[in-house]
Amino acid sequence: MRVRTPFNDNWRFTYGESSGLSGSLDYASMRSHLLASGDAFREQALGAVPEAADAAVPSPDFAAVDFDDSSWRHLNLPHDWGVEGSFEQSYPGETGKLKWWGVAWYRKAFNLEPEDENGCCFLELDGAMSYAMVWVNGEFAGGWPYGYASFRIDLTPFLKQGQPNQIAIRLDNPEDSSRWYPGGGIYRNVWLVKTPRVHVDQWGQFIQTPEVSTEQAKVSLRTQLRNAGSSDELVQVRTKVYPVDDGSGLAVDTPVAESAGVAVQVNRDRSARVSEEIFITEPRLWSTRHPNLYRAVTEVESAQGVIDRYETQFGIRSIRFDPDQGFFLNGQRIRMNGVCQHHDLGALGSALHLPALVRQLEILREMGVNAIRTSHNPPAPELLDLCDQYGLLVIDEAFDTWAHAKKPNDYHRLFPDWAEADLRAMVRRDRNHPCIVLWSTGNEIAEQVTPEGAVTSNRLTAIVRSEDSSRPVTIGSNIPEGASNGFQKTVDVFGFNYKPHMYADFRRDNPVTPVYGSETASTISSRGEYVFPVEQDPEKGRANFHMSAYDLYTPPWATTPDAEFRAQDSDPGLFGEFVWTGFDYIGEPTPYNADSTNLLNFSNPAERERARKELEALGKIEVPSRSSYFGIVDLAGFKKDRFFIYQARWRPDWPMAHLLPHWNWPGREGEQTPVHVYTSGDEAELLLNGRSLGRKRKGSGEYRLVWDDVVYEPGLLRVVAFKNGKPWAEAVRETTGPAVALELQTDRRSIAGDGRDLVFVTARVVDAKQRLVPDAKSALKFSLSGPGEILATDNGDPTDHTPFKSAERSAFNGLALAIVRCVTGASEDLTVKVESKGLEEAELRIRVKQ
Repeated sequence: MRVRTPFNDNWRFTYGESSGLSGSLDYASMRSHLLASGDAFREQALGAVPEAADAAVPSPDFAAVDFDDSSWRHLNLPHDWGVEGSFEQSYPGETGKLKWWGVAWYRKAFNLEPEDENGCCFLELDGAMSYAMVWVNGEFAGGWPYGYASFRIDLTPFLKQGQPNQIAIRLDNPEDSSRWYPGGGIYRNVWLVKTPRVHVDQWGQFIQTPEVSTEQAKVSLRTQLRNAGSSDELVQVRTKVYPVDDGSGLAVDTPVAESAGVAVQVNRDRSARVSEEIFITEPRLWSTRHPNLYRAVTEVESAQGVIDRYETQFGIRSIRFDPDQGFFLNGQRIRMNGVCQHHDLGALGSALHLPALVRQLEILREMGVNAIRTSHNPPAPELLDLCDQYGLLVIDEAFDTWAHAKKPNDYHRLFPDWAEADLRAMVRRDRNHPCIVLWSTGNEIAEQVTPEGAVTSNRLTAIVRSEDSSRPVTIGSNIPEGASNGFQKTVDVFGFNYKPHMYADFRRDNPVTPVYGSETASTISSRGEYVFPVEQDPEKGRANFHMSAYDLYTPPWATTPDAEFRAQDSDPGLFGEFVWTGFDYIGEPTPYNADSTNLLNFSNPAERERARKELEALGKIEVPSRSSYFGIVDLAGFKKDRFFIYQARWRPDWPMAHLLPHWNWPGREGEQTPVHVYTSGDEAELLLNGRSLGRKRKGSGEYRLVWDDVVYEPGLLRVVAFKNGKPWAEAVRETTGPAVALELQTDRRSIAGDGRDLVFVTARVVDAKQRLVPDAKSALKFSLSGPGEILATDNGDPTDHTPFKSAERSAFNGLALAIVRCVTGASEDLTVKVESKGLEEAELRIRVKQ
């Protein structure tokens, strides 16, 4: 019977290369051997190339069974080696000033059980960055180059009974291979899968719901069987469908429907496909409000009984894209309130930590997000599982480049060999997720304006349709010519990156093609930083390597949220937008991507003088920025002001009002200090120390209320918002006293003792009245007592070079974060403590759940 178990624990790791290889393991040398691993995902096999028969596979010392790895580091996966290091000013800010490139090895030994002897055994990796190569007992078993791909290695031919079986995995991250921080290592989950010789193949089941109503749904199942045995086999295939309980996530005991069963012969060393149809009466439909799920359990039965059981979770729903009316889910029109998300998890880097992913999605849902674009690569499977559970729509994206490079060593080197296999693997892996409504074949592809671009795009679209014809294909286009030269006709749904001014013309010229904002806004800001005077020029608002949080400033290609809102509201055919980005991420610190010569970046005279001397000595000013400013939420998970303009728009029925800036401005007494209000109300009154500064109403195309002429004086700034003439919501900003104490808050007060769960602890710098001091930069020291560790810290400051692993971290505008994990099997509670010179310390107890 099939068994799939986590294979994350007890690995050995070293950074560096095995001796005496002299380039024999680079892709050019290993190409012929690697290609075979992807042949199950190609219409024509590439693995059986002539040179493969003659080219011997190197046998590295690190892959040898008897190699002594006792001096290597012991760790559990997922693991990202890059985020563990120190920031280096000399490293590129574009990829986070961390060393993620290089060669590294992982090793692990395991034993087979006696009952495994007559079955198959596979190693499944959800993601390994990158050019993964796998040896088993010293023999090369296969690999997969694309660092974002999930893949499987068949261990069966190499395993031995009665002795430890040694797995060795080599990874190689080339420099200049990414435009953002990709991470390094086996950064997603790893699984050991054992099956009988006749079994459901890898991602071998596809479930569709071609007919959906509230009265009945037709469920079509297509299952591919594989016979790895030495004789033909006659089997019976039967599927039962169970509802999934909303609370537990487990299937209920009683099926709601089942198939009649299908008999099929699977010849030895061959595959066979089985089709089934099941009808479910009064189905619970999957939607953004009610993400109901089902589980299909398929049993494969031979003369000896049930030999394989394969489970697939799915949802019953219908989707439709209309060029004039937008997107419909189960017949209801829904606007996509979406964000783009890179795959890193802030201070945790690219290593997959499920609680961190949950935290991100819950913060985004609070803002009103109902859609995610996986930018610009296949995501972790767990993200899609969570989107299924939360009712979040997904654009699943395959590539950032095709054959034309953006970086010297990026995916363009692999595209000719691997594009088909990578795209088919992504679609097969993900196609049963109800959350996915669009497949994206690329982002800002250079080929949009080349003669071969349309040919390549048509080929990729055809590949997707051959795997799944139930969802449209899209792309993110940033070049105006790509919307009019015929390239736009190679996909089903067209996405514009930063082109709100082109929506109307595109709709006129392409009346049958649905259109949306695949990447929008790219407003840049630093949480809690405000630059005066408040200028309307979008390229202003810079100081001290930060961006003003007035949400008025963008790179040259981008827009404010307000500009995109106006474009979206101008046409009901536009079905939504995907903002760049939901969260800040490591790397791409626009506009501070490179060293500077501009002394105007400094508002503090002393800092300006230091920079002047640096400029004289070096001919440049070294820019410290190492993470993005694009996020609506900062890298630590703290909300920027921008969070609230989106919440006001995307949750119009939620009573809310938000004021900016903060109201601690010593030295600005008597100076104009503009005040902006974000509210889901339609008008608001602003009061300063009890005096009304006027009542304003949103006009057409207005999404914030602005009082430009407010003269700063310390005290209480208050806004009262109204909706339909009635009080709706209030917010205040108050001048605080000096910092006197620290406070600790947490997302929850308990943690599982499994070594995997995380708790996120926020330290707040407060005054004597427990009010957050919004400009505090106090140096903090976290500590933990009990059976656990402080896994990482952060503060959301994109210029902070303190290593993420450090327990010492300065607050950034009053806040800092500690991420806590307990050891496996812990039973004692944990106590987190934070202290700072001159401030009252704080403690927080976290209960460990058994």
